[in-house]
Amino acid sequence: KVLTIESSGIAPALMVAYRLNVPMLFAKKALPNTLKSDDKYETLVHSYTKKTTNNVFISKEYLKPDDKVLIIDDFLANGEAAFGLADLISQSGAENVGIGICVEKSFQPGRKRLEASGYDVYSICRIKSLTEGKVEFHE
Repeated sequence: KVLTIESSGIAPALMVAYRLNVPMLFAKKALPNTLKSDDKYETLVHSYTKKTTNNVFISKEYLKPDDKVLIIDDFLANGEAAFGLADLISQSGAENVGIGICVEKSFQPGRKRLEASGYDVYSICRIKSLTEGKVEFHE
């Protein structure tokens, strides 16, 4: 399965899931009325960009212990979204098989933190620096 957080991660996650021919799931930032408190996995995710901390949820119906789950997200900065999704996967007993990122801000600590925790991280685009209006990419 492919897992992301709503909403900006949905488009890339959907494309990856389509390409892999597997289901795509997304964790919600607001608890739906249809989801009872004991029927969900829940974790906290802090957004440095938006300066907010959200509870994120996914129904226990969608993540099972025998699942293999790939995390997909649009941006990687500090790694908080990926850590939150990894926590949801861990709570379910499923296996995290990797983390895929569209754009990585390599000058921020996300990748190092995730790799130090044992996660495989793959990024399409790695930005080395953003200084004086110039973008420098990793080779």
